[in-house]
Amino acid sequence: MAMTSSPAAAARKTKLFMKQAVMLRVCYALTPLLVAGIYFFGWRVLALLAVTVAAAVATEYVTSRQRGQPISMAVFVTAGLLALSLPPETPFWIAAVSVAVGILFGKEVFGGFGRNFANPAIVGRAFAYVCFPHELTAAFQPVYKGFPGGFARWSESVSGLGDYLHGFRVEDAVTTATPMWARRNVGFETPLWDLVTGQIGGAFQAQHDTRVLAAGSIGEVSAVLILLAGAYLIWTRTANWRLTAAMLLGATAANVIFRTLGGAEKVPPLAFTLSSGALMYAAVFMVTDPVSAPKKKTSLWAYGLFIGFMVVLIRWRAQFSGGVAFAILLGNIVGPLMDVGVQAWEDRRARRRAAAGPGDGGREGGGGE
Repeated sequence: MAMTSSPAAAARKTKLFMKQAVMLRVCYALTPLLVAGIYFFGWRVLALLAVTVAAAVATEYVTSRQRGQPISMAVFVTAGLLALSLPPETPFWIAAVSVAVGILFGKEVFGGFGRNFANPAIVGRAFAYVCFPHELTAAFQPVYKGFPGGFARWSESVSGLGDYLHGFRVEDAVTTATPMWARRNVGFETPLWDLVTGQIGGAFQAQHDTRVLAAGSIGEVSAVLILLAGAYLIWTRTANWRLTAAMLLGATAANVIFRTLGGAEKVPPLAFTLSSGALMYAAVFMVTDPVSAPKKKTSLWAYGLFIGFMVVLIRWRAQFSGGVAFAILLGNIVGPLMDVGVQAWEDRRARRRAAAGPGDGGREGGGGE
């Protein structure tokens, strides 16, 4: 008697995880940022990551097993990237819901790993930014300084940071401000060295309020560690260096056009632009996603330049100070069109060469290519 197996039966026979060496290397690159996050913000960072990973694996388990496929190890990368892109005091339930939305609507609805046009971590991060702006704003914190830093603590609210408030008259509730927000809204400049090393903290008076200078999201605090992680990913050929370089070049070009040539004072200096916010983090980890990025070399450069340019433009003209997630989503949308355009251009060149013939091509090119 012939027997057929249902998708559920096939799923039971499938191994749980799909081994992917590339994804493992990305996880290795994220590890120093996780350790630094614990040092800067406390052990709650590890708990936030654990909740995000659990929610991500559970979400993908349900969908992948229905297709009779193993869970892609990319789910750990998605969870890690999203968790480290959140503020350290993000409520656990927001992290869980955001990663579930990112995986479901950024990947699984398109058929799972390798079929998504957008980066699931970016989809989840944009969802959290749009749906929970007040909760995320309240979740930013300054970093712990000195040893053992956060290694000896769980977490701490702004009200307990007496060192940062020493010498300030605090009459109302103390609120936090990230370097990008402080620079854009009240003109407070965070020292460049603090941005590079991650030692972001302090207090200042703004609009009759006392504000504590808070670091950004967990993974974007130290530009030095991000650059080292990027060097590892490029050296192991896990990430395409063209995407990282193109995004940084695009942000540089936009900064020069808007600030240097256009005189837009709201656009920060170039060094501040490149070392603050999530731009460096995204250039190393988010833009280099091989699935959602274009495939042709020319398209890779156009894609990275477009995203870098849009980050600066959105930061300058939009209502919110952060624009990385939305710039990458726009890049994910136009990326396939860039491949189509480049392919059409290559086809036209090939047809012209074929029509010219080998003799004409040789005369025109001075001996050919």
